Amino acid sequence: MTATDPPASRAPQAEPDRGDLIPFREALRTWFAISLQTFGGPAGQIAVMQRALVEEKRWIGQQRFNHALSYCMLLPGPEAQQLAIYTGWLLNGSRGGLAAGTLFVLPGVVALLALSTLYVGFGTTAAVTGLFAGLAPAVVAIVAQAVWRVGRRSLTHPLLVGLAMASFVALAVFQVSFPAVIVAAGAAGWLIARRRPGVFKSSAAHGSGVDGPAPLIPDDALHHERPSRRRTVRILVTGLLLWAFPVAAVAALTGTDSVFTTQGLFFSGTALVTFGGAYAVLAYVAQQAVQTYGWLSAGEMVRGLALAETTPGPLIMVVQFVAFLGAYRDPGALDPWAAALLGALLTTWVTFVPCFLFIFLGAPYIEQLRGNRHVSAALSGITAAVVGVIANLALYFAEHTLFTTVDDHTFGPLHVAVPDLATFRPVGLGIALVAVVLIFRVRWSVLRTLGICAALGLAAALAGAPGI
Repeated sequence: MTATDPPASRAPQAEPDRGDLIPFREALRTWFAISLQTFGGPAGQIAVMQRALVEEKRWIGQQRFNHALSYCMLLPGPEAQQLAIYTGWLLNGSRGGLAAGTLFVLPGVVALLALSTLYVGFGTTAAVTGLFAGLAPAVVAIVAQAVWRVGRRSLTHPLLVGLAMASFVALAVFQVSFPAVIVAAGAAGWLIARRRPGVFKSSAAHGSGVDGPAPLIPDDALHHERPSRRRTVRILVTGLLLWAFPVAAVAALTGTDSVFTTQGLFFSGTALVTFGGAYAVLAYVAQQAVQTYGWLSAGEMVRGLALAETTPGPLIMVVQFVAFLGAYRDPGALDPWAAALLGALLTTWVTFVPCFLFIFLGAPYIEQLRGNRHVSAALSGITAAVVGVIANLALYFAEHTLFTTVDDHTFGPLHVAVPDLATFRPVGLGIALVAVVLIFRVRWSVLRTLGICAALGLAAALAGAPGI
């Protein structure tokens, strides 16, 4: 059986982990290929999955993809990785979700470990600075492409466009909290469906023109499980034990006051409050890591964020860099390098294991609600708001990439980030424009574009260009 020949029939209570919709080896190869392209934060990551799974492989329809995305946006944690887990679960059951979620973060874990090691061992050099100076503007173009792709598929009516714009303004100008924006978007979607049901008519027919290409696998054939109390308790107990065991182990072996125990508990807590993506929680992480625990300096926190921005995987991976430096500088009885590795891996574990727990617990219930018109309308409203959320992220990243200094100004209820024009980076703008041409006009891949832009940044740094 191949991915293009789905089974003619499938019993509703079939064994969930058979993986008979997509050959598991092919699914693994696809998820690994996706994981190597997940640059540019959640916007770019979601766009990569959409392009690979909806447009190229046609394993899942656009509306089913949006439905899963809307649920993931409601959860704490990196929504792109949770979307990978959810989609992997739909295609290959539990083992598909485990494989998709693990592969999604694995390249980023390895890359950031290597970069953290280089940073501690060699510090900042002109060559390294130049590479990052080229990569960051390229990511701006990648995020812009993601906004275009996701918006084109999701904003199928002027009211949905207005909802996306309202979400953007609420976040960028009024600094409304992300959970409040999502709740308001869901309520708006529900109200729109009641007053203007025609807005969501296009969502009823999966695979229609506005919803992307028709999927090769019918929606009814995708993996599903009937939720039950027994299943919920089993997954909850298993997930909590897996989450807590490493923290309990390091507490027993190194003491409750060791840096490892502190990091395990602290980052377990942050995993539960990362609503709105990494930026929403990084201010709190930076404050605690720099001022309270002294794991690194404020400048190093910024450099760690730059590293996470330019490596594949979720942006919240920056916590791995924070833990690496903190454990290296306070290793206790361990070798500093061994301590750094332990702290980084423990922090990565407690940050991402909850994502699997949330998806495996909630996905069966969300799937049962998929046919509910009111729930689907609310989730469609959230999907529209996601476009505004991603656009706000793109603006934030562009400001902090093209200008050295960005000041926050408050005018009554308005909170506006205004870049200092004197700190403009012309080299960054030039590289960003090159990336835009390569991505939108030449249609180069993300990796090729990043390679060219990294080379341009390195050349500019070696030539002594200002603003690098």
